[in-house]
Amino acid sequence: MYNKVIIVGNLTRDVDLRYLPSGSAIATLGLASNRRYNKQDGTKGEEVCFIDVKIFGRSAEVANQYLKKGSKILIDGRLSFESWTDQSGQKRSKHSVVAESMQMLDTKSQSEGSYSNQSYDSYETQPPQKSTQNTYSKPTEQNMAQNIPEINIDDEDIPF
Repeated sequence: MYNKVIIVGNLTRDVDLRYLPSGSAIATLGLASNRRYNKQDGTKGEEVCFIDVKIFGRSAEVANQYLKKGSKILIDGRLSFESWTDQSGQKRSKHSVVAESMQMLDTKSQSEGSYSNQSYDSYETQPPQKSTQNTYSKPTEQNMAQNIPEINIDDEDIPF
């Protein structure tokens, strides 16, 4: 069987970080992802999907540190089914996503202190380094010539 979910959306609330008795971190967050479409009568329509996401380990701590309500994030994970009995004795259930990796999509100007388009897998132990440059500039011949180091090799240094 194949169980894979990739979803992009905005956080509906701040990250809730907790620690399991084993000491590992778990973060729960709410994610809203919208879909725009054209109806049969030609008008525009929109539907929003709200989903709960669980992130474990170091990724949970990173999410808690850098994400807040409204942050844009990409989650790559698997779908999970949860069922429980509430306080009144009724059976409840829901689907949620268990994240295997996340990518923070906000730029620094949109969310101060966050990473710019950085990916972070839950299996990594070190957080990604902060991006110091948010824009890409096409290299020119002048820039390329400045970045090429000069190497002096005499004919005597060549081994063949």
